[in-house]
Amino acid sequence: MTTYKSEFLNILNERGFIHQCSDFDALDAKLCEGVQSAYIGFDATASSLHAGSLVQIMMLYWFQQSGHKPITLMGGGTTKVGDPSGKDESRKMLDDAGIAANIEGIKGIFSKFLTYGDGATDALMVNNDDWLSELNYIQFLRDYGPHFTINRMLGFDSVKLRLEREQPLTFLEFNYMILQAYDFLELNRRHGTILQMGGSDQWGNIINGVELIRRDDAKNRKDEGSGVATSLLLAKDSFALTTPLLTTSSGAKMGKTADGAVWLNADMLSPYDYWQYWRNTEDADVGKFLRLFTTLPMEEIKKLEALEGAEINEAKKILAYHATKLCHGETAAKEAQATAEKTFEQGGVGDDLPSIMVDGARLNAGVSVLDLFVETGLVDSKGEAKRLIKGGGARVNDNTVQDMELNISQGDLTADGYIKLSAGKKKHALVRVG
Repeated sequence: MTTYKSEFLNILNERGFIHQCSDFDALDAKLCEGVQSAYIGFDATASSLHAGSLVQIMMLYWFQQSGHKPITLMGGGTTKVGDPSGKDESRKMLDDAGIAANIEGIKGIFSKFLTYGDGATDALMVNNDDWLSELNYIQFLRDYGPHFTINRMLGFDSVKLRLEREQPLTFLEFNYMILQAYDFLELNRRHGTILQMGGSDQWGNIINGVELIRRDDAKNRKDEGSGVATSLLLAKDSFALTTPLLTTSSGAKMGKTADGAVWLNADMLSPYDYWQYWRNTEDADVGKFLRLFTTLPMEEIKKLEALEGAEINEAKKILAYHATKLCHGETAAKEAQATAEKTFEQGGVGDDLPSIMVDGARLNAGVSVLDLFVETGLVDSKGEAKRLIKGGGARVNDNTVQDMELNISQGDLTADGYIKLSAGKKKHALVRVG
């Protein structure tokens, strides 16, 4: 394994974060010179990020832990344009109010992983709408348009794949990579930021920023000097660093399940469901996910990933606990773990299980079991509920449901005042009288 001089690159390399870098040796040397700043951009397309963003958030975490200054760039401006990377169709357009609301929803996530403040290594949050919305379009084209060629832009994966699939790429989206490059230049000017990080699908966009900074610096040196342009290789330091495309061992996209996105905000996915997501990790992914999504020492991770057979489940519980602790706090992680243990290992009902309230009069009259499975969110439709019953996976109070016409009533309440519904072995919910 490659060994670097800088703590940051060594941590990322050992834990499996690194895919590409524009110049490993130069970046390594720069990180050893003192406190540096690096950023990752997050567009506000929803009111929460999902687990697919965790790799990038953890890169910023380790950057700060290594004695540097991380910057979280909120894409208030670029969200209005839409990143075509990995997309087959244009992004839904959001208005300013919708974008602002999404940014507010996202902000709280970062404070769980990063320390913000005014110190040299404290994290900083900025919004690219502050400068992008102030740009004069004609002047922007004159100043920066000459640095980008259509020939090269057509070769980037974000554009090429879209065109190969014969999916339309709007001129609006085509501008995204230029605006992202300009973000890097603006942060370099304002905060001395030397490094942009992101997923491998962002490589072309990030490299554009690296080259724009160097070309702009060379132009400025030429204007201020003897009239001879400085070599781009001698221009201002700027670097690109990306992570591998992350999928599960079965090929599923990280942060997605059959039930939808694994949101990081507790109001969109409960800490208990978040804990369960990590507990259900495939055996082959345990070691990789412990490296990427926990801060456990590598010595402990190596011991855990070496477990075999049923013992690997203990490693999954540790993964679930530490991943949940990072995102939702220690109390929520302990409660989720206790609920899971009580539900799955002791045959009881944990306090954190999802629950719904049903009006007493309605329940007394009898409610279709199909409706209750849908209302609790255990299934998305009555058709899915019927398939679940047909397959023997639906249970009420741990008893298998065999009758699709079954009605649930007050008589099904346990002595503790709930009705437990189960879809398979891992999904449970409670019905209580409201």
